[in-house]
Amino acid sequence: MSTQTASTHDENLLRQAFDVARESREAGDHPFGSILSDSKGDVLMRQGNGYTSEGGDRTAHAEKLLASRAAKAYSAQFLAECTLYTSAEPCAMCSGAIYWAGIGRVVFGQSEKALKLQTGNHSENPTLDLPCHVVFAAGQRKIEVIGPLLAQEAAQLQHEFWTNRKT
Repeated sequence: MSTQTASTHDENLLRQAFDVARESREAGDHPFGSILSDSKGDVLMRQGNGYTSEGGDRTAHAEKLLASRAAKAYSAQFLAECTLYTSAEPCAMCSGAIYWAGIGRVVFGQSEKALKLQTGNHSENPTLDLPCHVVFAAGQRKIEVIGPLLAQEAAQLQHEFWTNRKT
């Protein structure tokens, strides 16, 4: 679901989120990554998945961790002009965190539906197939959503990790 057209600039920043996902995977964590940029496209924060690094916390998704950090560091007015780029579509939990933090725009790679098909019923990733735009639409302010974007590149980040991971 794409509500707007993505730019080359969006693709470049999304690929930076993919780099964070690779770094997360190389550090032994799940291969998810997010970045936050301001309205000029300057990167403000980077965040990998925290499942392993946060002691097995199943709620330590990259988007949720980044949204919480951003909400502490910046005003909602400032965040309304920011974009969260993320390797995979924010789940319902992360979408709620993005909404409450006040972030105004989301660009994602792989859709939640495609991730669910790819990972199956893995105990470490019981994917909740609820599109982020549905969660955002239930709120009282608009959040622009672009994605899936560069979906095949995003899916490749997940492929080897989940194929070789025991359930």
